[in-house]
Amino acid sequence: MGRVTEPVRDPGLQPERTRLAWRRTTLACAVAASLAGRQTLHAGGGPLPVLALSLVVLSWLTFVAVAHRRVRHLHAPRPPLLSPRAAVAAVGCVMGAAVCGAAMLR
Repeated sequence: MGRVTEPVRDPGLQPERTRLAWRRTTLACAVAASLAGRQTLHAGGGPLPVLALSLVVLSWLTFVAVAHRRVRHLHAPRPPLLSPRAAVAAVGCVMGAAVCGAAMLR
């Protein structure tokens, strides 16, 4: 009986596409944080806009950390799956930034 061996992973372009997707999303979050900062400066900087801006920046920094860790893992020959905790953190950051941004527009 022969041993069943795992096929060698052909990296192809999939890791590069995934890396670019993480970078695009990080850039989009950075733009959203910048626009939130601009909106706060033009709104007069009351307590609610400043709090919303702080939450947007915090969610952006958290997303940058998650994305950086994921991109770093993509260099492995067999990258690990994205953990549920990291996936929830990424989705939470994007949703949090969207909610805070919507609150700032009012």
